[in-house]
Amino acid sequence: MKIAFHGAARTVTGSKHLISLKNGKKYLLDCGMFQGLGKETDAMNRSFGFDPVEVTHLILSHAHIDHCGLIPKLVSDGFNGKIFCTPATKELASVMLEDSAGIQENEVKYENKRRAQQGLPYLKPLYTTAEALEAADHFVAVPYNDWFTIDENIEVQYTDAGHIIGSAAVHLKIKEDGKITRLTFSGDVGRYRDVILKSPATFSQADYILIESTYGNSLHDNATTTPDQILHWIEKACLQKKGKLIIPAFSVGRTQEILFALNQLELERRLPDLDYFVDSPLSVKATEIVKHYPQYFNKSIQKILESDNDPFGFKGLKFIKSVDESKLLNFRNGPFVVISASGMADAGRVKHHISNNIENSRNTILLTGYCEPRSLGGKLMAGAKEVNIYGVQHEVNAEIGSIRSMSAHGDYDDLCQFLACQNPALVKRMFVVHGEYPVQHEFQQRLMRKGFGDVEVPEMHYETTLE
Repeated sequence: MKIAFHGAARTVTGSKHLISLKNGKKYLLDCGMFQGLGKETDAMNRSFGFDPVEVTHLILSHAHIDHCGLIPKLVSDGFNGKIFCTPATKELASVMLEDSAGIQENEVKYENKRRAQQGLPYLKPLYTTAEALEAADHFVAVPYNDWFTIDENIEVQYTDAGHIIGSAAVHLKIKEDGKITRLTFSGDVGRYRDVILKSPATFSQADYILIESTYGNSLHDNATTTPDQILHWIEKACLQKKGKLIIPAFSVGRTQEILFALNQLELERRLPDLDYFVDSPLSVKATEIVKHYPQYFNKSIQKILESDNDPFGFKGLKFIKSVDESKLLNFRNGPFVVISASGMADAGRVKHHISNNIENSRNTILLTGYCEPRSLGGKLMAGAKEVNIYGVQHEVNAEIGSIRSMSAHGDYDDLCQFLACQNPALVKRMFVVHGEYPVQHEFQQRLMRKGFGDVEVPEMHYETTLE
């Protein structure tokens, strides 16, 4: 048995890990899109590092684009197996992939106008909306906690990872040469004090573990609550400066957390009387899907639901759906708040909002989660004085803020708590994935101090044998 790491290897995005058995069958853990890697991104997304035709089945951890975003390309390039996931992931991934295809088609159309003027060849999207819809037919929903058989070689169990609705850690029992090997893939691990979701679940002993490491060298700041931090920026950007507060936010997870925080402020009668726009059709759909799964909410939210039937709604909230409505926001003077995807500000409507508002010092851009250093959000977070957006240089005159504690990823304490159910002496090898290499190296050392003996940080396309 072999495993190869074709994404999220010494980088955060593009999660793809391929298990190959001696009988020729191959099983893919996630099929994520690379994001925010500058000029390298497109080329990396067009080459899998393996032949999709040879993949038997895909086992998906959750619906974020860096974990599922290349599924339509996988299918269009010849994959014909089943895609296993939880019910909520099936719903979310279907709408997210359709949205991703629409964004690509629009951005390629925009880019090709510029290329035509320069006499350059046209670009094609990674996949089309039609291909995204076709890929959705391959999804098979399975519940948490039950072991289910994929074929005679593999059994799979999903346990709640507490990252977003439907997110799961993947546990495999792999039969080969008359013995069973147990492998766990963490997916993305959530937080044990998440404001909405239940904590990550414990799981049975594994022989091999793939563990994410996005925040493997840091602790989240829990001293100030998210509603208080958001209120601080609303008061500063909108009430004091009379400008626009633009909040890039992932459509699944982060947007709902922000809406929940704003709802809390309204319940406490502290929410400023302003317009709050969610400008992302995907965020609107995702929020409705999240509401379909209250059984995944933690006890605090369950209690709130007894008196508030919509913990994501409040006075002043408006959902923007059409492109024309979105464009009109650029001609409207502040103060108001815009929450829009994507979270790294590298695609989607928020990129247009930033382009139109970044040079005005009255405005504020508030980053609320991890941004790959080469993404637009990463550059802004690092203090860039100028940024290139759609081929145009912009001076950064708007104030740039961040709320670093607003992450759906666990910090190193959360990750270590996730692994606390394991006996380190029984784990043969551990692979640290989904993180920047310096962070992974620090987390590797921490894991070894906790007794895990063989901890590796695989590089891209690294393949190794699991004894």
